[in-house]
Amino acid sequence: MSTHTLQAPTVVPAPLNVFERYLTLWVFLCIVAGVVLGQLLPGPIQAIGRMEIAQVNLPVGLLIWVMIIPMLLKVDFGALHQVRQHWRGIGVTLFINWAVKPFSMALLGWIFIRQVFAPYLPAGQLDSYIAGLILLAAAPCTAMVFVWSRLTNGDPLFTLSQVALNDTIMVFAFAPIVALLLGLSSITVPWDTLLISVGLYIVIPVILSQVWRRALLRRGQIAFHSVLATIGPWSITALLATLVLLFGFQGEAILRQPLVIVMLAVPILIQVFFNSGLAYWLNRRVGESHNVACPSALIGASNFFELAVAAAISLFGFNSGAALATVVGVLIEVPVMLMVVRIVNSSKGWYELGKAR
Repeated sequence: MSTHTLQAPTVVPAPLNVFERYLTLWVFLCIVAGVVLGQLLPGPIQAIGRMEIAQVNLPVGLLIWVMIIPMLLKVDFGALHQVRQHWRGIGVTLFINWAVKPFSMALLGWIFIRQVFAPYLPAGQLDSYIAGLILLAAAPCTAMVFVWSRLTNGDPLFTLSQVALNDTIMVFAFAPIVALLLGLSSITVPWDTLLISVGLYIVIPVILSQVWRRALLRRGQIAFHSVLATIGPWSITALLATLVLLFGFQGEAILRQPLVIVMLAVPILIQVFFNSGLAYWLNRRVGESHNVACPSALIGASNFFELAVAAAISLFGFNSGAALATVVGVLIEVPVMLMVVRIVNSSKGWYELGKAR
């Protein structure tokens, strides 16, 4: 009797869609459009900036919800029971996201913004730039992680359970970590404003998205995925519209000092490579499989930049260095994370050779 060896089917990762693949280009075009509109139509731009209630800009608040809710709709909090299946990878990612990344970014901000680049940056914005970097690092990525995991053949159940766990932790940990690091950086932020931001941009969107998710799933998987496909572009479109408004306010500062964006990008780039490399190496040391180590490294390095942009605008305003710093994170997110994807994919042989048994 002949025997046949059963082979696991090859998983072909779905490519990035046109919005995801060219996000850096769209962000750059938004910079140009925002700067031009800010110079040509300063009155309407300023009028939009004044539409606030309790330091929350209403147009931007609406755009942020349109950004975040479709992303959170993908998150299944029922996957939390699966965290024990890959507890080592989960532990590594949690360590990077909550014990390393925010603090390493605060350190890098102090080194580069307060020291190395301080003579070339506007003195009045130094604290604000550091605050923006901290906000960026304190929010682990929620949506784009599914794309990065797909491109590395990452374990989908690990990715889903890790994102669900991170989102749960973020509800409780985002405000305290941000407040702690801003305090250590001698930056004062009213607690009430910070808590309002958490409520508006984390708690309420999570609740709304999960209620909507359950309603859609009752109609069946086909209906659920059809809605996801329809509203998928909403997130990027709302993000781009927010960036146009943001750069309408930031245009004057950027025209005066265009190298500010480059200087802000340096600590962000360093922390991405540092945190992804550390997570990847730690997963190898604890003996986790490669298809878990890849999404773990990517989740450990990437940021929930939509939340960071929203919080920066709420806390410091459109004109702030904090808002600009978070937008630089958006600008470089896709090309840098694609580099990390390429590195972890090409190093699979090295990873498997030295993985702890």
